[in-house]
Amino acid sequence: MSEKLTVKNVVNINKSTLSAKDNWSTLKYLDTGNITENQIDTLQIFQKGEKLPSRAKRKVEKGTIIYSTVRPNQKHFGYFDTHSNDLVVSTGFATLDVIDPRINSKYLYYLLTQNSVISQLQSIGENSTSSYPSIRPEDIGNLSFVFPDIDIQNKIADILTSIDKKIQINNQINQELEAMAKTLYDYWFVQFDFPDQNGKPYKSSGGKMVYNPELKREIPEGWGVEKLENLGTIVGGSTPTKSISDNFTKGGEGYSWITPNDLSNNKGNKFIKNGEIDVTVRGLKDAGLKLYPEGTVLMSSRAPVGYLAISTKEITTNQGFKSFIPDKKYGKNYIYYTLQNNLKVIEQHASGSTFKEISATVLKDITIIQPNLDIVKKFEEKVSSINSYIKVNEEQKQELTQVRDWLLPMLMNGQVKVE
Repeated sequence: MSEKLTVKNVVNINKSTLSAKDNWSTLKYLDTGNITENQIDTLQIFQKGEKLPSRAKRKVEKGTIIYSTVRPNQKHFGYFDTHSNDLVVSTGFATLDVIDPRINSKYLYYLLTQNSVISQLQSIGENSTSSYPSIRPEDIGNLSFVFPDIDIQNKIADILTSIDKKIQINNQINQELEAMAKTLYDYWFVQFDFPDQNGKPYKSSGGKMVYNPELKREIPEGWGVEKLENLGTIVGGSTPTKSISDNFTKGGEGYSWITPNDLSNNKGNKFIKNGEIDVTVRGLKDAGLKLYPEGTVLMSSRAPVGYLAISTKEITTNQGFKSFIPDKKYGKNYIYYTLQNNLKVIEQHASGSTFKEISATVLKDITIIQPNLDIVKKFEEKVSSINSYIKVNEEQKQELTQVRDWLLPMLMNGQVKVE
């Protein structure tokens, strides 16, 4: 029999905190910005004696749900299938540990991560006195849900977990493929061990190197120096008048209009097709926007500088971008990895008091190495096949995510029955 229960009555919220008495030699720390929809991208590791961040306090166990109390709609939440004695999470998370045997903790995790619940918490956060949307742990605790019998909860959790595991596998495959592509770029254009005429690594096999005073380093003979503007045509964007609703439509229903926040939400992916919202024909005209071709390399130029993605269709952007159209001598893959390799230099050239931004004039004038075009062509061919696999996996992951997000509320409210 189904029963309506309040979250705070079936869980312990913020159950345990790291103390000076805890004995550990190595500690892993997870901050709110380093997990999205249960996918961890970075863990900070500290050795005994090192100073921990002041927020590194929340302890987690097997079955712990973590939920960021800042900007709920950015989906910084997760679930722990196993217990780890050497992991703590930020106090920016609310931790929830189920104490009621009638509740499957993974089922509760899926309840709390429905889009409708995220929107509800985001609305609460937007009414807070904080400078950005913030909720309290008790805002989660005060939510109430109808829970079916535990055996049905178990089955629903298993179905949704299976989908999430496939998404995770795709992520892992793409991480390995991406590492291969990065390594190839590094070997050929940083360490200069591209294949020589005999198929051997150039520099390691004694290829002639020449000191370049502008770059202040040795480079292969015949290579030179150029500016970032030589990679492709650098373009910006703008924002249509927001008070005119007819300028915008739902993502996927108009012309793709990308913002830096879309790239933040796209973190972990290389390619992008749509943002959260699109612009209409009226929006294009209102802001004087131009559409850029498929294969344009997007780079956010402020708030923050340096998020990258490759467009898979015609797109346009807001003013927070300096994007590169591959219409000169280089392909999109070489442009993407060259920008990625030069991000530190690009960030160093950014300026501004409120937030850092890099102008088109400054960006164009940054000096980079000018490689042999035959080597670039070979690189483009090799990496194109790798990126084709990455693109297919990302598309499948997006489809699985859509299926999960559609199925989740249907299972939760009983519209779809578990047989």
